[in-house]
Amino acid sequence: MGRVAIVVKGYPRLSETFIAQEILGLEQRGIEALIVSLRHPTDPARHDLHDQIAADILYLPEYLKDNPARVRAGRRHAETLEGYSDARRAFEADLARDRSNSRYRRFGQACVLANELPADVTHLHVHYLHTPASVVRYTALMTGMDWSFSAHAKDIWTTPEWELREKLAEADWGVTCTAVNTDYLKRLSSRPDSVELVYHGLQLDRFPAVPSRTPRDGRTGEPVRILSVCRAVEKKGLDQLIRALAKLPRDMNWRFEHIGAGPLTGKLQALADRLGIGARVAFLGAKSRDDVIAAYKAADLFVLNSRIAKSGDRDGLPNVLMEAASTGLALLATDVSAIPELVRDGETGLLVPPEDEAALNTALDRLISDPQLRKRLGTAAAADVRKRFSSEPGFDHLAARLGGRDRKAA
Repeated sequence: MGRVAIVVKGYPRLSETFIAQEILGLEQRGIEALIVSLRHPTDPARHDLHDQIAADILYLPEYLKDNPARVRAGRRHAETLEGYSDARRAFEADLARDRSNSRYRRFGQACVLANELPADVTHLHVHYLHTPASVVRYTALMTGMDWSFSAHAKDIWTTPEWELREKLAEADWGVTCTAVNTDYLKRLSSRPDSVELVYHGLQLDRFPAVPSRTPRDGRTGEPVRILSVCRAVEKKGLDQLIRALAKLPRDMNWRFEHIGAGPLTGKLQALADRLGIGARVAFLGAKSRDDVIAAYKAADLFVLNSRIAKSGDRDGLPNVLMEAASTGLALLATDVSAIPELVRDGETGLLVPPEDEAALNTALDRLISDPQLRKRLGTAAAADVRKRFSSEPGFDHLAARLGGRDRKAA
């Protein structure tokens, strides 16, 4: 059995621990991998997970102009392949509907990949159905290799339906991480049975037992510590969260910490300052996995105010919600996409409608003021995550698919 080339947009990335834990889980089950990345890393740190992964990494030229020699060699080799004309036709058809620099870049990267793939790679598996899947699709057409996919969130909801239909038709099989995603992709696929639901889940042994928490009451005692872990981007709704926090009673005692990088960080801090709560808000930037787990343990309440961005981008089922729940944190989230698959309102957390600052403010007030409610919700969420969202069954299933002798019949 040969190696599997696992193609990702960037590696390693702090915001994609679910990919790293999957690769490690597959390696532990005997799947040998080559990681192929369309970009070099940009994060200032890396998780300890990345240091445990043995796979070699092949970085493709992110911009074709930066490495013309590799691109020329790739194109010369690709043109000798039996499937090159099919790949070229697919690329030109895509280009006719989306004439962008990205299309040229993905085809050039596919040529480089087809040229530089080691001989022992026998299958292509790609994370994300947008640009990384374009590279893999063109490469598969050139080389005649089978390919499969893991689809997540943005890649599904910001990719045109025509493009999804064609990729779904050509991929041998694929998985996605929420029931909402699964239903949508099955509707678009000519072979609905080729799309399966596999939750990311958590490697629960990496998360500590539920810690004992002081029952802080924001009305009478020390500050309730509120935490959000996410990228500072539009779909996370952090601006609405800041405004909802600013409308809490002035004598209510709370502190808010945000962990994560993102382009909106400066604007969000400025918003907090302008609303008079800047001293209560801390934007801590990207942190290591150990630091994030420590923040979960120290917090009293976890908030994720997801919404649908103007581009259509949205969350699937964010791993941070499962991580926070596993440590017994009370969850406050929005009724968006697949989040209700984890957070059941009034049982394992509180849900509010997206784009509803008043409802968010009311829920914050309620949870900050009621430590017993937080404890009840957090205890239920921890038990639920540990029962339903272990990553191990998903790793077993993917390893069986990727390691099968006849992947098409798997």
